Amino acid sequence: MHNPRFIYTFVLWLLLPYVFFHLLWRGRKQPEYFQHIPERFGFYSLSTDKPVIWLHTVSVGETRAASTLIQRLSTLYPHHQILLTHTTPTGRETSEHLYGDKVLRVYLPYDYPFAVKRFLNHFKPQVGILLETEIWFNLIHLCKKKNTSLLLLNARLSDKSFKRYARFPNLARLGLSELSAIAAQTEDDAHRLALLGAQNISVMGNLKFEIEPPSEMLELGMQLRSLFGDNRPIFLAASTREGEETLLLDALANTNIPHLLTVVVPRHPQRFDVVAELIQNRGFLLQRRSANETIKNETQIVLGDTMGEMFAYYIACDVTFIGGSLLPFGSQNLIEASTVGKPVLIGPHTYNFAQASELAIESGAALRVMDATNLMQTLQSLLGNPQKIAEMGAAGMGFTQLNQGATEISLTLVGQALRAHQHLAE
Repeated sequence: MHNPRFIYTFVLWLLLPYVFFHLLWRGRKQPEYFQHIPERFGFYSLSTDKPVIWLHTVSVGETRAASTLIQRLSTLYPHHQILLTHTTPTGRETSEHLYGDKVLRVYLPYDYPFAVKRFLNHFKPQVGILLETEIWFNLIHLCKKKNTSLLLLNARLSDKSFKRYARFPNLARLGLSELSAIAAQTEDDAHRLALLGAQNISVMGNLKFEIEPPSEMLELGMQLRSLFGDNRPIFLAASTREGEETLLLDALANTNIPHLLTVVVPRHPQRFDVVAELIQNRGFLLQRRSANETIKNETQIVLGDTMGEMFAYYIACDVTFIGGSLLPFGSQNLIEASTVGKPVLIGPHTYNFAQASELAIESGAALRVMDATNLMQTLQSLLGNPQKIAEMGAAGMGFTQLNQGATEISLTLVGQALRAHQHLAE
């Protein structure tokens, strides 16, 4: 019987031309993809003499979710170097905004054995942490061969992802069984992972509940509120995805809320100009946040075309809609808005945050809408009921506080892994 990892690697080699095509295609719209290309194949200029604790935070969401964990690791292990690996330029840029030179940051290499070996030989991490659903079979296997404890933390596995992995049961079982430990977000996630052959599984909750707004974001949020207009109702459409802005703008055009200011923050920065054009083509009066100007009374929409300011946008608004949920993208993170006490509206597609969405709705922190028209109707109702807004905001803060604890569990697992590494080294 063939080793399933051998077949997996053979397919990766067949896909190598596509890898270069993918970089070229993404780089056309986002030139940052043309930067640091050697890192994606295991060639690095950065190095450190310190022992390394490595976290793989793919993109923006994972990088932000890990912030409290990263801060605690830095405090507990001051003689170690925190290394963050990313897959997307936006994840890397978010890391720069959040952590500056307190961490090293590079791209994780593609899952070719030669590239992974170069990465592991170069940085020699004592422990590695994969977040959410990052299952790379050669990376897992080579970490095990080199006695690098590799943890899958904050793990989630939707029904859709489960079915995809279940098509390759031998490969999934082999890879998951070689992880040092797995800590899932929910019992359902743990069950699906166990069905695929995962071992040593626990349930930790969700690191996204642990995130705290930085003090500078609290201050910036109050400044934004003044720029937007203290006496205007502010509606935030946060982390919108392609196609959702059109639905929102069409519904907004048929909604009459006096003096309403809508702030639209697209999920991906490469779409800022496209969304600006959409807004202007529909006749809305637009200003861009990047201009950093006081918003005129006649302005109807502000385009949030900046990076690293999402907490500030939440603080500045009255009600927020979480993008990725009107269309089947699975939703973006609703927890940050609840953390700062803002009422949340979510669409029907929230499978990426299924448990958090249901908990938020049950607690009174969020309301589900079925389409853009229903969204605007609900927004109008809320803005006419300040007491309801206050109640939802308070419920949001309570809901997030009640579900904390994931960071402590993560730190325990990391500590165990570091002690195991030290024991093997002796």
